[in-house]
Amino acid sequence: MKWSEFFTSSVGKKFIMGLTGITLILFLVVHAGLNACIFATLLDENDHGEMFNKAAHFMGSNVIPRLLEIGLFLGIFLHIIQGLVLEFQNRSKRGISYKVNYGNRGSKWYSRSMGLLGTILLIFLILHWVQFWIPSRFTGMEEVTIDGKQVHDLFGLMKTTFEEPWVVLVYVLACISLAYHLLHGFQSAFRTLGLRSNRYLRIVKGLGIAFSILIPLVFALMPISMHFHWVG
Repeated sequence: MKWSEFFTSSVGKKFIMGLTGITLILFLVVHAGLNACIFATLLDENDHGEMFNKAAHFMGSNVIPRLLEIGLFLGIFLHIIQGLVLEFQNRSKRGISYKVNYGNRGSKWYSRSMGLLGTILLIFLILHWVQFWIPSRFTGMEEVTIDGKQVHDLFGLMKTTFEEPWVVLVYVLACISLAYHLLHGFQSAFRTLGLRSNRYLRIVKGLGIAFSILIPLVFALMPISMHFHWVG
């Protein structure tokens, strides 16, 4: 089989899904760590979002993170496109519905709903980009002075944005969708890339469950904490 045929085959598409999925998992770890900087205000009442704005400025102004950002966006879109293609292919192959519906005995509902969960996350990403990424990169935003440098006041923008209850609700729903998406996708990505040992699969499954709870929880606490003025 030629490489071009491999990447257009069902196996090749699943391989790309697994590879981009692991890349996005690593991105979530970095992004969650960045978001956690908002809680520095709980440890230092004089912080006022400085640690978060410093970290965000570094990620936005350093050459390496900016280059990785391009690869990240390509990975996100490739992951979404391949996911939708596989979802449509699977639905078309099913044809007539099964006479017996095994429900969760066959597979968990979130495993059968990856297309829906992914679509919810795509809608959330568009909202997130419009609210934060585009202003910080293109349209401009308020700035603050930290250590003699002018940096974007993303912390202040977050406080303003998350005053709206509907925005907080959308973010929390997206985090719930992310949790279920990761619950299946984390271990599925490693399986797709060739992990077959039952011993290591059990470890990956345990890590996947922990990751699926912890990372979405960190993301959800950001808008909730801002809205109820627990931080800032």
